[in-house]
Amino acid sequence: MLKHQRKVETLTLKQRKVQWMLSPTGAQLLRSLSLPMENWIRALRRSSRGILTALVALEPFQSPVSNPVALLQQQRALLNQDHTKCTRQILSEKLGRGSRTVDLELEAQIEILHDNKRKYQNVIRLAQTLANQLSQIMQTQRQLGDAFADLSLKSPELHEEFGYNAETQKLLSKNGETLLGAINFFISSVKTLVEKTIEDTMVNIKQYEIARVEYDAYRTDLEELNLGPRDATTIPKIEQSQQHFQIHREKYERMRNDVSIKLKFLEENKVKVLHNQLILFHNSIAAYYAGNQQQLEQTLKQFHIKMKMPGGDSPSWLEEH
Repeated sequence: MLKHQRKVETLTLKQRKVQWMLSPTGAQLLRSLSLPMENWIRALRRSSRGILTALVALEPFQSPVSNPVALLQQQRALLNQDHTKCTRQILSEKLGRGSRTVDLELEAQIEILHDNKRKYQNVIRLAQTLANQLSQIMQTQRQLGDAFADLSLKSPELHEEFGYNAETQKLLSKNGETLLGAINFFISSVKTLVEKTIEDTMVNIKQYEIARVEYDAYRTDLEELNLGPRDATTIPKIEQSQQHFQIHREKYERMRNDVSIKLKFLEENKVKVLHNQLILFHNSIAAYYAGNQQQLEQTLKQFHIKMKMPGGDSPSWLEEH
């Protein structure tokens, strides 16, 4: 009879959950869940699966619990509890009901980094478009130079005119190869900055954001317990909650310090890299459009860039020593 009653209660809860999800209020709430929350839930699930896999691989003597299945169930219960607390915390923040720990200085730096990353990616796209267009112009210049050279041989009365036009187009194409190599070198360097250096810092920021949610979730849980009655039943829960809160506070502070240091080193590295690359980009573009071949070659030497000898019809390429 008791089992049957539990089944009825469970079925009723499931029905209520479905009805709530189908209701306008529930649907609106689900739509309000932002991408960062979904990413956080996926990250937590991945970490949970990793912990559970490691627990299954434990030897019996390594576990304080004699029954590995019982240990697995306990750990799964703890992970589900963490997941529930953190999900509730995120929902509370989205609804404007829960408090959120904010480091104003660090949050401002993170927001600037996100904005700069988008802008750098746009610069890379535009520079790549410029490189593609320049490559097409060079191809046309080479073909036009060959056509002028052919006409110079077959038109004695215009031999000189066709000849110097052929030489001009070939010279433009040659200088274009040098400029194209410089632009591609600029693109490669900025892409390395964005896709490796900045992205590595973004990973630390995501870990910091997860630690912040966990810290706030356990802080809220402890505050709620402290507001309730204190008796033989609640005191052990409060003490346990205090221990969890202390662990997650230390983790949050550690991750916050790590991100602060990471951002500082990233800023120094970013300034150094972009300083050199922007000077290279400016000087090579200016020298090319001024028709100053000597200055263009001097720019390459200044930044320790050499040009490989072209093989066949392949355009030359610039690489760092």
